Amino acid sequence: MATFTGLLLLLLLGQPGAGTGGDTEAVVCAGMACYTAHWGKLSAAEAQNHCSQNGGNLATVKSEEEAQHIQRALAQLLRPEANLTARMGKFWIGLQREKGKCLDPSLPLKGFSWVGGGEDTPYANWYKELRSSCISKRCVSLLLDLSQPLLSSHLPRWAEGPCGSSDSPGNNIEGFVCKFSFKGMCRPLALGGPGQVTYTTPFKTTSSSLEAVPFASAANVVCGDGDQDKSQSHYFLCKEKAPDVFDWGSSGPLCVSPKYGCSFNNGGCHQDCFEGGDGSFLCGCRPGFRLLDDLVTCASRNPCSSSPCRGGATCIQGSHGKNYTCHCPQGYQLDSSQLDCVDVDECQDSPCAQECVNTPGGFRCECWVGYEPGGPGEGACRDVDECALDPSPCAQGCTNTDGSFYCSCQEGYSLAEEGGTQCQDVDECAGPGVSPCDSLCVNTQGSFHCGCLTGWELAPNGVSCTMGLVSLGPPSGPPEEDYKGKKKGSTMAPAATASPTRGPEGTPRATPTTRRLSLSPDAPVSSDPLEMLAPSGSPGVRKEPSTHHVTAASGPQEPAGGDSSIAKQNDEGTDGQKLLLFYILGTVVAILLLLALALGLLVYRKRRAKREEKEEKLQNAADRYSWVPERAEGRAMENAYSPTPGTDC
Repeated sequence: MATFTGLLLLLLLGQPGAGTGGDTEAVVCAGMACYTAHWGKLSAAEAQNHCSQNGGNLATVKSEEEAQHIQRALAQLLRPEANLTARMGKFWIGLQREKGKCLDPSLPLKGFSWVGGGEDTPYANWYKELRSSCISKRCVSLLLDLSQPLLSSHLPRWAEGPCGSSDSPGNNIEGFVCKFSFKGMCRPLALGGPGQVTYTTPFKTTSSSLEAVPFASAANVVCGDGDQDKSQSHYFLCKEKAPDVFDWGSSGPLCVSPKYGCSFNNGGCHQDCFEGGDGSFLCGCRPGFRLLDDLVTCASRNPCSSSPCRGGATCIQGSHGKNYTCHCPQGYQLDSSQLDCVDVDECQDSPCAQECVNTPGGFRCECWVGYEPGGPGEGACRDVDECALDPSPCAQGCTNTDGSFYCSCQEGYSLAEEGGTQCQDVDECAGPGVSPCDSLCVNTQGSFHCGCLTGWELAPNGVSCTMGLVSLGPPSGPPEEDYKGKKKGSTMAPAATASPTRGPEGTPRATPTTRRLSLSPDAPVSSDPLEMLAPSGSPGVRKEPSTHHVTAASGPQEPAGGDSSIAKQNDEGTDGQKLLLFYILGTVVAILLLLALALGLLVYRKRRAKREEKEEKLQNAADRYSWVPERAEGRAMENAYSPTPGTDC
């Protein structure tokens, strides 16, 4: 062990700057960490790399106390530079926001997080409102006036901006601040006479004025007035003597001198210094304190007097006054060091009926969506009947379920795809597959009805069409009653019947009328022997499902239901009449076009026949004449050599 300690001392003290006796860098150690301030126009990444090479990170500023420590380190850095011009300078700290992570104004850190971990610390000291940006990485620096002394009442403000690069570190970037954390600290060595102490820390920084010396630091003590021949050197290492107990392993004051006794730095004693007659002296402690093993430092006899417990932990003294234990309030438990308290996550034990939310020192129960806190005797959470709300969440039918609900629609409607709470009409006539009607189908809101072409009537099944009777004269007798029984609550689809009317040329024409009838299931059905089924290829139309019956007659017919039923049926049959009228007009127009085409063809053929006849007459007149060719005079002479007079040969 002694060999290892010696090698470690040689390693630390052999580094450049060790033992020079002066501050080479600005460093402040307090609590369980040290902070160093550095000059350097570096990007945030380069500054972080410089800190991590020595075992640290860019500094965190998680509390006002930590901000004061960093301000003291910056003050040490600025003190030698007394003639700085009036300008604003920035020093990087370890607060950054990655690319793609957006600003969160509701949090103190606005969505930024510390390099060493943590993004929910309560302390913040922003210089101005931040811009909302997610497209690039952003870094935070401390903004301060380099020409003004730093005051404890005015802590450096935070400014965010681009993280810079090696070529362009950023506007007004002057340096950075590092933080190094340790498991414990040693008290500074006290000198009882003239001498110089130089501390070399594990993060390669030397200083002679540390208020707390980090674990594993080396101390080089040179005693004397500066005379090299009479000076003495001592080397010490800050070690962990016991759990959470750190000291140098030395006993008694250092560099004591009979010449000075207790008059120099109180003999190096923590509290009282007692001189002997021969120039020697001893350290002592006041009542209630005891002298520790280093024979210099005093500690309270009550172990809790030094407040060893941190955070919300309470120190409880042991039975013999030497030991202590830390206790945590309800909802907290001791951490691994047994000195601090951490929150207990009670939700791991599932104390709630539905949702559990952990809080510092406790928890709270919440209900899922669709539930609400129950009253006395109703349990922790009870179902919310969404269907009882006004207005209802559904357009038509609403069914409450445990923790939710669902909507439904009446017959003839279906749920709309968006939201699932609204209903839309189902067009039965345009649905896929075979039409529900043999002839015409008219869609209505929530239903449909069937109809027939002119001269046809709707059959009792409300779907098929039968040939209707058309009377050319006035009705010969009183109208018959179509139906004799009527069942309460039963309705039927509109039926089309033909009533004789006269067309433009005096020809009888059937005009469809529609009506809605109400029948009982056992109503008699009368059929006419002249009634015929419609062709199977008739256009398809649908009807409201109902059982009904129609009797054809030569005169006007009245339904047994009354005038109100007829008026309602007439209104609903208007669309069918219009559709039939369109069919009739279309047929007439087609016939007229065919007649015009035939007439034009006939005129053309007559004209062509006349022209051919005239040409034929001219040709026959020319054929009555005989044309004789002229003879030349020379050929009219007789040939003397011809054996036969009057011929050439």
